[in-house]
Amino acid sequence: MKSLLALCVVWTVAVVSGTEEQKLNNCNEVRAAYSSKGFNVNDVPSKGVNGVPLKVCPQGYSCCTVEMEEKLSQQSHTEIKAPVSKLSTSLQSTFKQRHDHFDKFFRELLKNAEISLDSMFVKTYGMMYVQNSALFKNFFQSLTQYYVSGSAAVNLDSMLSEFWADLLERMFQLVNVQYEFSDTYMDCVSRHTEELQPFGDVPRKLRIQLTRSFIAARTFVRGLALMPEVANKVSTVSASPSCVRAAMKMLYCPYCSGQVALKPCQNYCLNVMRGCLANQADLDTEWNNFLDAMHSLAERLEGPFNFESVMDPIDVKISDAIMNMQENSMQVSQKVFQGCGTPKISAGFRSKRSVKESTFTSRFRPYSPEARPTTAAGTSLDRLTIEVKKKLKHAKKFWSTLPETVCVSEGIAAGDECWNGTAKSRYESDVIGSGLANQISNPDVDVDITKPDIVIRSQIAVLKEMTSRLKAAHSGVDITAESDDDGSGDESGSGCDGPNCDMYFSVPPTSDKERGGKAAGGSEVAGSPRVNPVQSNNSAGVTSRGSMALALCGLALALLVSRLR
Repeated sequence: MKSLLALCVVWTVAVVSGTEEQKLNNCNEVRAAYSSKGFNVNDVPSKGVNGVPLKVCPQGYSCCTVEMEEKLSQQSHTEIKAPVSKLSTSLQSTFKQRHDHFDKFFRELLKNAEISLDSMFVKTYGMMYVQNSALFKNFFQSLTQYYVSGSAAVNLDSMLSEFWADLLERMFQLVNVQYEFSDTYMDCVSRHTEELQPFGDVPRKLRIQLTRSFIAARTFVRGLALMPEVANKVSTVSASPSCVRAAMKMLYCPYCSGQVALKPCQNYCLNVMRGCLANQADLDTEWNNFLDAMHSLAERLEGPFNFESVMDPIDVKISDAIMNMQENSMQVSQKVFQGCGTPKISAGFRSKRSVKESTFTSRFRPYSPEARPTTAAGTSLDRLTIEVKKKLKHAKKFWSTLPETVCVSEGIAAGDECWNGTAKSRYESDVIGSGLANQISNPDVDVDITKPDIVIRSQIAVLKEMTSRLKAAHSGVDITAESDDDGSGDESGSGCDGPNCDMYFSVPPTSDKERGGKAAGGSEVAGSPRVNPVQSNNSAGVTSRGSMALALCGLALALLVSRLR
C-alpha cells in the first residue's frame, strides 16, 4: 500500500512538472512585458528554464533567470515607492501653497496697516506726525520682525512698552512746549507713573490683542511650513530588503510562471504594503494630534485671535490713544507738576515764537474705510481658514491609510482570481493591522519590530514639539522654539488678562550724548529719552523739534509702567 502511494506521488509530480514545462515552452508574452519595462528582451529565455537558482520566485520551470529577478526587484522597489511619493508630493504641495497664502496675507496686512496709518496721520496731524514718523515706522518694523523671527528677535511686551513710552515723551513735550526738562526732572516724572493714565486703556487692550493674534498667526504659519518638511523627510526613508523582496514576489513572480496579466490579490497587497510602510504608519498618532491642534488654532484665528481684525484698525486705535492723551494733557501735566515741581520756562518759548507753531493742536478726523489699501489681493482671513480647515481634515490618517490608497490601483485585483504569492487563487491570510508592532504576524514581509526607523522617530518628536507650541498659542502663549530662541528657553508673551499680564519692561536710558539736543527754539533740552537702539539710529535725521520731543518722551514709559502694574 505504501509503495503504491509513493508511486502515485512520483507520478503526480512528474505530471505536474511536465505540465509546467509544456506550459512554459513559450515565454514570448514574458519577453514582451519585460521589454516594455525598458529591459533587454534578450535577458528572457525563449522557453521555460530550471528555476532552482531563483531567490524569490517559485523554483520550478520558469521564464525568469537570476539576472531578471534582480532587475525586476529594482523595478518593484521603484513601483511601490512611486505611488507613495506621488501622494506625499501632493500633500507637500497642498500645504506649501497654504503656507504661502497665509504668510503673504499676514505680511500684506502688516504692510497695509503701516501705509494706512501713515496716510491717516499725515492728514490728521500733519507736520507733527511727519517729524515723528520714525517712531511709527520702527513700531511696524518691530511687529514684522516679531512675526518673522519671534521672541528671539523682539520681546513683544518690551517693544510695546517702549513704543508707548516714546510716544508719551514726544507728546508730553508737544503739549508742554513752553517748558524745558532736566534729567532729574524726568526721573521724578518716572517715579509718578502709577498716578498717570495718559493713553487711557488703549495700550493695555492693544497689547493683549497684538500678543494673542501675533502668536497665533506666526505659530499657525510655522505649523503649515512644518507639514511639507515632515512629509519630505519621511519620503527619504528607504524600503527594507525584506520589503523589496516581498514587492518583487507580489508584482513580478507571475511573470516567471508566464502569467503576465495576473494581478496581485488586494488583501495580499495590503499586507505587503503595511509591512513596507509599518514605520510610516506609526507617525499617525502624533500627526493626527498635530492636525487637531492646527484645526483648533485656525478656529482661534477666525475668532478672538483674529489677526486681521487687530491689524486693520490699528491706526484708529493708536489715534484714539493720542486723543486720550491730548484731552487729558492738562490733568497729566498738573499731576506731574504737583509731584515734581514746576519746570523752567524754555528760553526758546520766551522768544516770540508762535504758540500755534509749537503746540499740539491737531485733532483726530474720521478716516474713510474706503481709503484703506486692499489686503492680500482681496482675500480675507476667514476665507483662508475655512479652506485650510478642510485640507487639515482631509490629511488626517494620511500615513496609516497609504497602503489602502496604493492597493486600490488598476494593478491590483479585488476578487479571488488573483495572484496570492504562490498561485492564481484566493488569498487566505488575514489582513494585519497598521504600525510596526502589528508586523510581528505579517505573513508576507519580514519586519524587525525591535528596530524602529530613526528618521520616522525624529519626525514624531518634531510633531510632538510643534503640537505643544500650537496648544500654547491657542492659550495666547508663545513657547520659544530651539530655532528662534536665545538659549534661555523661556516663554514669552501672554494672552491672559490677570495682573501679571500687565507687566511692562523698563527701557534703559540712552547716553548723555543722545539726550542732548536743541529745542526748536534753540534752547538745549536736558531730558533723558529712553530710546530703543534701533529707533535711535532711525531718529538721527529727525528735525530739532523732533529731537526735543524725543527728549520729553522718557517720562511716559515710567508713568505708564506703574499704572499698568
